[in-house]
Amino acid sequence: MSSAHQEEVSTQNLHRGYVEIWHQGLFHIKSSALLCAVGLGIPSAIHRRGGAATIPDIGTETGIHPSKLSYLRRFMRMLTFCGIFTTDQPKEGEGETVYKLTPVSQILVEDRASSSASYDMSALLRVIVRPSTAVSTFFSLEEWFRDGSDKTLFEVAHGVHPWTLTKNDPSYNKACNDSMVMDSRILMDIMLKEASVTDVFGGLTSLVDAGGGLGVAAMAITRAFPHIKCTVLDLEQVISQAPSSDGTVQFIVGDMFEYIPPADAVFLKLIMDCWNDDDCVKILRRCKKAIPAREAGGKVIIVNCVLGYGAQDSAVMETQILFDVYMMRYGGAQREEQEWRKIFLEAEFSDYKITPIFGFQSIIEVFP
Repeated sequence: MSSAHQEEVSTQNLHRGYVEIWHQGLFHIKSSALLCAVGLGIPSAIHRRGGAATIPDIGTETGIHPSKLSYLRRFMRMLTFCGIFTTDQPKEGEGETVYKLTPVSQILVEDRASSSASYDMSALLRVIVRPSTAVSTFFSLEEWFRDGSDKTLFEVAHGVHPWTLTKNDPSYNKACNDSMVMDSRILMDIMLKEASVTDVFGGLTSLVDAGGGLGVAAMAITRAFPHIKCTVLDLEQVISQAPSSDGTVQFIVGDMFEYIPPADAVFLKLIMDCWNDDDCVKILRRCKKAIPAREAGGKVIIVNCVLGYGAQDSAVMETQILFDVYMMRYGGAQREEQEWRKIFLEAEFSDYKITPIFGFQSIIEVFP
């Protein structure tokens, strides 16, 4: 290879690397801009305008200062490029660009009339992009990697465990609870429409939703399977915010690391990724004491990511990997099948079954 060609390849690589550094380094702008769009109420503004709005329309609906409309155009151009909104472009010289909602922004509309068909994921977004407790946590990554203690990333960044913060900071506790309500609603609505789920819940007569929050998942299960008696177990600061029950779901204050009430099955939804492997084993052993033998219908039902399962397009794969790093803040992890298998065997369970459901989540049935 000639020196001239070597120089040409090197220049190409330098150019690619230069662009990629800017591209990767600016990623935080996307999440910050999305949070800003929700805070300004832009998806709701477009919805109120019948699903189509110009920049002046959006400015009027949201109260954005007129002097900022030129910046709003640039802001909306970026969010449109990222797939948050879409546009109808006018012919040259014939009026304003019209912005419309996409599947992403449709579930960020906050003020539509209540409907069983409407979803609002803005509360979840506010937690995962929360500047003080989410984004700022990762400013301490380098310090945490160099730290020799057993502190979690969250503890290094904020000085307390996240569950301690939910107890001491009512606004953070409410934000976490609100985010999980809609996340659980969407997850359960889609999950319970899957034909395979009948086999998961159909033979049960009782179930404990450990770490079940405000009972959204448990209530959805009892609606779909009225013969199942559901109990929600969670910490006092969570249960105290739970809605009054009509008797179909029982709420119990408690720490699942210390006690889980007996039932045919224990339900663990989007929670085991918060823990390290040792804690997962402890919880599963606690679950095993609460359920009957497999022959009597006993099982643990886990809803969590299994890396490599489900629709493996690039967005799903990247979300799984990013979520894995996100869970490092708690000391938790997303796991591949062999990592789950190791935990199940160490907790002295005999078998398991994985059923991908949607997005990047799966149902894992674990049998004693």
